[in-house]
Amino acid sequence: MTQTGKSYKKRILAVDDAAIILQRIVDTLGKRYEVVTVNSGARALRYLQKEKPDLILLDIRMTPKDGFQTLREIRAMEDRADIPVIMLTGMEDKKYVMEGIKLGICDYVLKPFAPDDLLERIWRALGFGEEKPAPPAEIETEEP
Repeated sequence: MTQTGKSYKKRILAVDDAAIILQRIVDTLGKRYEVVTVNSGARALRYLQKEKPDLILLDIRMTPKDGFQTLREIRAMEDRADIPVIMLTGMEDKKYVMEGIKLGICDYVLKPFAPDDLLERIWRALGFGEEKPAPPAEIETEEP
């Protein structure tokens, strides 16, 4: 992708209160996307007052403001309500999925996530369709 002749990476805001998860997200996505990390819903909302990422990865279980509270506030923000959101959680419960759907999430990923699965879901959420993305040139593939 280019924008006025420069290379352009889509920007993803990752919101999780666990530093290890944020690092895993950066390790998984960093060569393909610009990843901005914050460790709370409040920090995510402050970031969103100034910036508009292309996608948000949002943990559900955070304190004091959980992912659903954070998402409700994002959806109420002018010019931010349309940002695709993928919920990340370790909780496999249908009521959480349904709550997320009501709030307009585009996908739901269980932690611990498989890197290829997360990349594919982000690819689809960003509107690139079902076609699988080619690995970026700078990622070396390991031989079996």
